[in-house]
Amino acid sequence: MSTQETPLGVPLMAPAKAAPNKQTAPIIQIMDLKKSFTLKPILRGIILEIRPGERVALLGANGTGKTTLLRIIAGLTQPGRGSISICGFDSVHDAQQIRHFVGFVAHQPYLYEELTALENLLFFARMYGVERGSERARMLLQRVGLERHAQERVSTFSRGMVQRLAWARALLHAPKILLLDEPDTGMDQQGHELIDTLLDEHTAQGGCTLFTTHQLERALHGSDRIVILAGGRIVFQRSTAALNLEMLQRIYQEATQ
Repeated sequence: MSTQETPLGVPLMAPAKAAPNKQTAPIIQIMDLKKSFTLKPILRGIILEIRPGERVALLGANGTGKTTLLRIIAGLTQPGRGSISICGFDSVHDAQQIRHFVGFVAHQPYLYEELTALENLLFFARMYGVERGSERARMLLQRVGLERHAQERVSTFSRGMVQRLAWARALLHAPKILLLDEPDTGMDQQGHELIDTLLDEHTAQGGCTLFTTHQLERALHGSDRIVILAGGRIVFQRSTAALNLEMLQRIYQEATQ
């Protein structure tokens, strides 16, 4: 597969230039975002800001546009109307720059099954222009518990192992933003604990996180803010400090019925 056909759609290139220094500005700023597929509206005027160090849980029933929103922010899907600013860059005009700020973990792992775990990370390290890529790749394999499987083909991995490697890929270029679409799929209890630790480290370094989950309790305890999508619109948004599980369950049921 050529570099023009990489799973994340990013050609080999030099590292991104530094983003504008706006420490108090949102890392993600979405204004009146709309998206339709075959004339069917999916997103209907999304307005959302996420700031450094913030974790936001994106909730909603299947088909409400959560994955579409994440894919647009990641630069994998073009927006219809509206604008998205990532670290001060425009999502359409500066798409290649933006991809260097984003790490994406989704149902699709964006890995090459015919390559080994280490070969996958080395490939993406070159793609993102990661300095000392081999060293960082090996460190991340150890970090996600796959060091002993570095030379094994991804096609032989269990679902949980694939997901761990997807996390290593997403963190490889030290992104400022983590976009996570049900990132714990196939993970056991140790995997859940690993994710929590990785997210703590990411937040401590000033990174922000937007994640989807169907587990309301995990959303409540793993985020600073809850956002609920319904009918392609944000219908609820509140700090988790003002919520408990019973309240969130009631609000979610009312918003998505």
